Amino acid sequence: MEKSKSSASLRWKILRRSLRAPSPSVSGQPSRENVSRRTSTGFNLIKCRVLAGQLAENLQISSNGKDICVSYSLPIGDDKELNMIQRREDTIELNDFEVSTKYNIDTTGLVCRWPSEDVLAYYCINHADFFRSKRVLELGSGYGLTGFAIAACTDASEVIISDGNPQVVDYIQRNVDINGELFRGTKVESMILHWDQEIMSELANSVDVIVASDCTFFKEFHESLAQVVKRLLKQSPTSEAIFLGPKRGDSLHKFLERIREIGLKYELIERYDDVIWSLHQKFLGGNDASWTNYDPEHCYPLLLKISFCGPE
Repeated sequence: MEKSKSSASLRWKILRRSLRAPSPSVSGQPSRENVSRRTSTGFNLIKCRVLAGQLAENLQISSNGKDICVSYSLPIGDDKELNMIQRREDTIELNDFEVSTKYNIDTTGLVCRWPSEDVLAYYCINHADFFRSKRVLELGSGYGLTGFAIAACTDASEVIISDGNPQVVDYIQRNVDINGELFRGTKVESMILHWDQEIMSELANSVDVIVASDCTFFKEFHESLAQVVKRLLKQSPTSEAIFLGPKRGDSLHKFLERIREIGLKYELIERYDDVIWSLHQKFLGGNDASWTNYDPEHCYPLLLKISFCGPE
């Protein structure tokens, strides 16, 4: 327990340092590599590269020094390239926390791409048939890699990419605009969606598939997250919410309790894809130097499927 508290404390120190002006490294300061469970590559299922020069200029990247354009190679037959404008990793400003306080949201969607997001996008691409002709909503999307992957690689009729942070949604809309040709006949839109606010009537019980990654970490949001799934998901035998996220102590367990209490059913699956499972085993064995602090409790995303209970 003491080791866990110590690591958490060090991670907060690193976050605090990221708000300050860059300075030379000082001996004794915590290193992210030593305490963070996150990795720059994660499961590396969606290959990506940073665009520079004329390619970035063509996408009208701002010159504020915060933004970059990342090109993601979506793993389908023709390897579609999805270009996404996003913040430089770990670029957090005081204004971001002011927005977080104002809207009672977290800032994690601005910080980086999290490993569960990469895995969920990969999983959805490999189950493209499930999304055919369906209305899909991504909750707590961050930059929306999963939503964009579904829009580009499946025949979904509509994909709504939502987040509660208006700054994040601005990025999502920019990326909708620059990737329009990838979506073919799929309607794609961005949306500011706060889980604890009144749901618009056109969304209520109208969504065929809800997807979300790493959204169950904060226990204070469990109630509103569970309720928004119940209010938005279509009451149909084929409708389903697909979540991916690690256990993170008892956080996932607490969320599952709430799901059951409000009358929804769930299925929790540990091994859902052979490629992902193989990578998990490799990281567990310490056979990959790219993720030396791999901890399955906080790094390996479990597959959670949520649906309405059928008639008795």
